[in-house]
Amino acid sequence: MNRVRTRFTRAWILLGVALGGVLPYAASHAADVPLSACDGPFQTVLRADAEQHEARAVWLDARRIRWPGTPSAGVFKLYHAAGAGIDARAGQRVAGFDSALPLQATAAASDAPRFRYVPAGAELAADADDATLRQLHRGQLLLVREDEAGRVLAATRIQAAGALDQLYQAAADSGDLGVTATQTRTAFKLWAPTAQSVAVCVYDSGSSNARRILPMQRDDHGGVWRAALEGDASGGYYTYLVDVVADGAGLVRNLVTDPYSVSLGLDSRRSYIADLDAPDLKPAGWDTGKAPAKVKTLTDMVVYELHVRDFSINDASVPRAHRGKYAAFSDVDSNGMRHLAALSRAGLTDIHLLPIYDIASVPERGCAVPAPSGGAASEAQQALVMRTADSDCFNWGYDPFHYSAPEGSYASDAANGARRIVELRAMVAQLHKLGLRVGMDVVYNHTYRSGQHERSVLDRIVPGYYHRLDDTGAVAQSTCCDNTATENAMMGKLMSDSVLLWAKHYKIDSFRFDLMGHQPRAVMEALRKRVDAAVGRPVQLIGEGWNFGEVENGARFVQASQLSLGGSGIGSFSDRGRDAVRGGAAGDSGAKLISEQGFINGLVLDPNALGGKHTKGDLARATDLVKIGLAGTLRDYAMTTGDGTVKKLADIDYNGQTAGYAVQPGEAVNYVENHDNQTLYDINAFKLPRATTSAERARVQMLGAAIVAFSQGVAYYHAGIDTLRSKSLDRNSFNSGDWFNRIDWSYRSNYFGTGAPPKADNGKDYDLIKPLLADRRLRPAPADIAFARDVFRDLLAVRASSTLFRMRTAEDVHQRLRFLDSPAGVIAARLDGEGYAGARFKKIVYFVNVDKVAHTVVADGEKNTQYRLHPAQQADPRVKQARFDGDTATFAIPARTAVVFVE
Repeated sequence: MNRVRTRFTRAWILLGVALGGVLPYAASHAADVPLSACDGPFQTVLRADAEQHEARAVWLDARRIRWPGTPSAGVFKLYHAAGAGIDARAGQRVAGFDSALPLQATAAASDAPRFRYVPAGAELAADADDATLRQLHRGQLLLVREDEAGRVLAATRIQAAGALDQLYQAAADSGDLGVTATQTRTAFKLWAPTAQSVAVCVYDSGSSNARRILPMQRDDHGGVWRAALEGDASGGYYTYLVDVVADGAGLVRNLVTDPYSVSLGLDSRRSYIADLDAPDLKPAGWDTGKAPAKVKTLTDMVVYELHVRDFSINDASVPRAHRGKYAAFSDVDSNGMRHLAALSRAGLTDIHLLPIYDIASVPERGCAVPAPSGGAASEAQQALVMRTADSDCFNWGYDPFHYSAPEGSYASDAANGARRIVELRAMVAQLHKLGLRVGMDVVYNHTYRSGQHERSVLDRIVPGYYHRLDDTGAVAQSTCCDNTATENAMMGKLMSDSVLLWAKHYKIDSFRFDLMGHQPRAVMEALRKRVDAAVGRPVQLIGEGWNFGEVENGARFVQASQLSLGGSGIGSFSDRGRDAVRGGAAGDSGAKLISEQGFINGLVLDPNALGGKHTKGDLARATDLVKIGLAGTLRDYAMTTGDGTVKKLADIDYNGQTAGYAVQPGEAVNYVENHDNQTLYDINAFKLPRATTSAERARVQMLGAAIVAFSQGVAYYHAGIDTLRSKSLDRNSFNSGDWFNRIDWSYRSNYFGTGAPPKADNGKDYDLIKPLLADRRLRPAPADIAFARDVFRDLLAVRASSTLFRMRTAEDVHQRLRFLDSPAGVIAARLDGEGYAGARFKKIVYFVNVDKVAHTVVADGEKNTQYRLHPAQQADPRVKQARFDGDTATFAIPARTAVVFVE
């Protein structure tokens, strides 16, 4: 350390900078930090700095800076203060600094593609070696443009990720960040390159005072701080004390948890020391248990999206202490587990769990449990739920706090860091025993908080690095929250390391990436390759490939978005078929909720009171979009469209984009309902004519499920789609409590008409919502729920019966899928199984008739064929009315029915 400091001082003197007798790095030392600091506040300000400049300049690499919109005329200097406090007021000389480095104007950088989004401006270079630059970044830096007299013309902070990534490249190879506990040693490693000192606090429990504080030693090349204890400290807890300059706050001492935490104490206040390979953290049979071998490729996946708390909180057959917990999945005789077992037997392959990593939005002890009551359209229920919405026991969980630690509110004892590990593993093991793989919804695109907020982790260790910044240096929030920047090396590494931990130590089989379009494709592909190699099996990746925000259209990098993922083998959700099936768009409100009918709920063929404006052309376009999903959304698949022309799917328009975007069928995830937006039952409540019977509503719901089952690609369902799940018309139930998110595994109710949904997101549509909720005709009877349940299982069995519904390659789909001419409202397709592995049938012909009346389809070339109904279709009596006449090659398809014939 002394050697570096001497070299640093000499470098500044050689540059002719007056140091004023103050060392440029005047850090506090961890050895001087009292033990009591470990039990102090989350932040102590060591030297306040209220000066707040925007960060409009960007480090392009370790030495080059671009200041957008700034002329190159003038004198540019990089001012540094070890303890913050630089004062750079316009028209005055800079004060409060330790030293200053003159910068040289250079030609515009042509070799910085990572920062192509940064507008033109002054291009500057710092003439200093790596050691000097590393030291500079550990203090406050301010870029100033001055006139010849040294007066400030403009000043800005500099976005530092480009420099830190190059200066600390060695950190990318750090394989054991976090805590590593062995029988002889417990080691701690934290990447904090800009910190001035770091110490680790060690505690015997999650609530006791600290028993020891250890100064950490810094690796100057990687920026990693290290400390170790003799012996195995497993079962204890720890935090870090990080002294670091945070813009707008000054030099602060942050008491912070580990971003690489593998578990935590109550409410995530302390990180837990654990060896995840330790026997006492494994449920019985953990090491020998294996995932079911149902999925050989992405297209084999049939997913059921489920929230841990929703699964059991309302299930009276689950012991009260287990309701809403991981432990409910071990109650194998509960109604919910019997339901999942039946789905598994029918052909379901994967349970995808909404976030189970540590979330910041649910209190882990003493959370509120409101007990609403009221009429079908009353506002009383939502008023009570919203009163405790931020302190109750429910949230979807898209509020990541620690990416690699299990959520504590689902554990039997959130204060015990071991319990959440063991119980989550037991849940995974039990689902595997049911024949269900386990997928995990992950949210690496944002954090719950950033900056110096108490529930910010990353920014309180390396301020300004982990998050994506806008042109002023503010954290971008296009995702809803504080966007992370996985294009930055160590944020990308954190994501990759985290996924690997879940796949290796929790046997997670697949991952759903929230807002995946905000991740670089290259990072996602490298992650997949690394994880597959490390665990010795394919780990399937799917995600939301939406294209929006500051990264839209590849503004910063090639995104992992729908139109940019072709050929990657990573699946993205398709909104093409979803919107066509449901009608309208996800954000519709007002009259559009009713008027914009979809393919299954009456478009043209059964118009509601506001739907009469649509034309046969609208129905033809919706039919085309549904067919696109059935064909795997493949770019190069050609079909005859509703206007009679033959087009490749990439040449069909979808809201100004190419409708077909996938190179291989596994790159499309087909769905008609998930946790977002209204459930399918609820959207149909808006769109079907009010007089539609509850039995017909159940039938319409299963038409949507059938379309997903017959589609090439990944089949994705929301838990409860098969029980007609309703959220009482709530369009956004992320924080709507247990009341609006319930599921009834006894099949008596779907909870439609249990109160007006929360006003914040739904109030503007109350005039439409309340009359529907009050209409008893819209509530399904238990017989309707049972019908949907049983038909859904038949559909799963149909898909599982043949690889023709889940073909492996685009070439397979091109050769073996043909759409047949059919009347409006009917989709008919033939699948050729001749010589195809796993086909089981020579031919399959399927039909989806969404009309209220029966239709016939004449299939050229099918005369004298010996078709019969698929043996799995047993639950729907109307299916048995379907007929095939081999003499005329005519199929008769009943109204509102999905039918499969096989040869």
